[in-house]
Amino acid sequence: MGAMLCRTPLERLPFNNVVLRALPVDSSKDPGSRTVKGACFSRVTPQSLDSPRFVAVSEPALSLLGLSADDVLRDPQGPEYLSGSKLMPGSEPAAHCYCGHQFGQFAGQLGDGAVCYLGEVESRQQINHDNPCGRWEIQVKGSGLTPYSRQSDGRKVLRSSIREFLCSEAMFALGVPTTRAGSLVTSDTYVTRDVFYSGNPQPERCSVVLRIAPTFIRFGSFEIFLPADDFTGRQGPSVGQHELRAQLLDYVIETFYTDIQNRHSDRKERNAAFFREVTVRTAKLVALWQSVGFCHGVLNTDNMSILGLTIDYGPFGFMDRFDPEFACNVSDRRRRYTYEAQPYVCRWNLARLAEALGKELPGPEAGAILDDYMPTYERFYLANMRRKLGLLEHEEPEDQELLADLLDMMYCTGADFTNTFRLLSQVPWPVGGEEEDLREKAALEQVVGQLLDQGASLEELKVAHYPTMESRELDMLLSLSETNPGMFSIMASKPEVAKQLGKLGRLKQLMEVSQEELTAKQREDWLRWIQRYRRRLARECEEGCDKLTVEGLKMKRIQTMDSTNPRFILRNYIAQNAIEAAEKGDFSEVQRVLKLLERPYSAQPDLEQPGWTTEQPGWTRRVAEGTCGVDGGPGGTEAEPNENDSDAVTRRLPYDSRPPAWAREICVT
Repeated sequence: MGAMLCRTPLERLPFNNVVLRALPVDSSKDPGSRTVKGACFSRVTPQSLDSPRFVAVSEPALSLLGLSADDVLRDPQGPEYLSGSKLMPGSEPAAHCYCGHQFGQFAGQLGDGAVCYLGEVESRQQINHDNPCGRWEIQVKGSGLTPYSRQSDGRKVLRSSIREFLCSEAMFALGVPTTRAGSLVTSDTYVTRDVFYSGNPQPERCSVVLRIAPTFIRFGSFEIFLPADDFTGRQGPSVGQHELRAQLLDYVIETFYTDIQNRHSDRKERNAAFFREVTVRTAKLVALWQSVGFCHGVLNTDNMSILGLTIDYGPFGFMDRFDPEFACNVSDRRRRYTYEAQPYVCRWNLARLAEALGKELPGPEAGAILDDYMPTYERFYLANMRRKLGLLEHEEPEDQELLADLLDMMYCTGADFTNTFRLLSQVPWPVGGEEEDLREKAALEQVVGQLLDQGASLEELKVAHYPTMESRELDMLLSLSETNPGMFSIMASKPEVAKQLGKLGRLKQLMEVSQEELTAKQREDWLRWIQRYRRRLARECEEGCDKLTVEGLKMKRIQTMDSTNPRFILRNYIAQNAIEAAEKGDFSEVQRVLKLLERPYSAQPDLEQPGWTTEQPGWTRRVAEGTCGVDGGPGGTEAEPNENDSDAVTRRLPYDSRPPAWAREICVT
């Protein structure tokens, strides 16, 4: 009893590692990467770090485990425990085996190549729908080699770990289902990384994120049973082991979908209900991504949670300038995972999950459920966007057109996605009366001016509308329009080609106007759309509404919009500032940004300015190392700033600002 009382809160965590008892575990300790057959997990030994220390901890995430920030920070062995350098009592380190379709091709066995399962902690909170099993799986990401590391070293570095840590908690605060991040540890252990594959490798500090979720089982977990793929020739390591597939499916449904398990005695009906619920959760998740401008970047089947959570934060990005073709992952050269493609890719991934379930899920039922996916997604998405526009009392067919025209306006003006929606709550509710009309006019002029400030300059728009098609292909296409109009007409009817030609046409228009002419047209366009929006707002109130009712509706609209349209998101430049400070040993900016992002919808006067500045913008160094301009266009990079350029002197911008010019040069791979 005395020994138990002497233990720290981390050492007293109530582990109950059910999954390792419910599913087969490969007990081999053979070193190096290997094919793991007939098992869902492998026993591993995390590799220790030199001088591990905390960069930051998330109190809300740690509270899921019954821990406070002080419990962790005051534990002298806390950084060792939460980096895997030392094991907590009851922990049983393991790595999960899964496969995946990567960029549309089956890749065979993948698995946790840099992640180590530590165990499952019994929750001290009330069991709820989000976690019906009452346990939280904890993992350390970056803890060293596993049987699934392939050619890698199983380590993660500070920059990528900061991004995952901050974004996990930012997404939770935005109301998006996600895995959580409890802590971030760095160390004096180094690995060499060639960040931009430019032949210029640099030593970087090994770092580890503590990840928390009910489970990290994913679509790819069921793909270990797939036969040889017709195209790649690769197969799952447990091909043909149908009993193991049934065992895995039973575990997932019985543990995490208890309502479905309890409602269905027929196995086929149960499995169909399970797949339907996964489909609905996935549709709801991607609708939320779209509504906050989030782009995952690597939507492979191995990065799709079976619980409908955002999982595996790699080259993600929040969209700044609204662009349906926004691709946050520079490595995605075919632009498979653009912002506009995400709903369709998720459906494709669901179809791969249905295939992986095989005879457990009859084909006709799976097909019918998949047919419902897009209508389900569109319902969720339109409901989210109505809330963003403050259209709360009833739905109208015009709403979809009003939204589409707004997004088209934002695209044509290069408007900042987040800030534009945030500003719309300031559009005055139509009231009437001569005195009110004067006030409304002044308010409208102010809002339109602010909306114009969120737009891109003429030169920025030219770059943004430069076709992404390779120059050689574009030249051939344009030549075809003169030499073979019939063939050109056929080619131009293809959606991707039509999109490129549209960009070219828009670019030609931009070449023929001045900045003043463009601004004047944009002002008229914004005023025209806002008048339509206000007419729609007026119809929120039933005819004959009294003044008190109208005031209530006005207040409800503003409160809803300001709690749906975030003021702060994890923009790339904000993350980059925190990374560069941390790489110099200053962790305060990471901690400051974490606190800011915990309340993304609220004004936070004490936190809205960065806590540090730099005289030398880091992007000049990154350009020298061969980075690329993510907006495309000729050259891909900007000229270096001169001494009169405010970006060259300081980065002290409010966190809710449009990104500075240097931010467009950040490449995430």
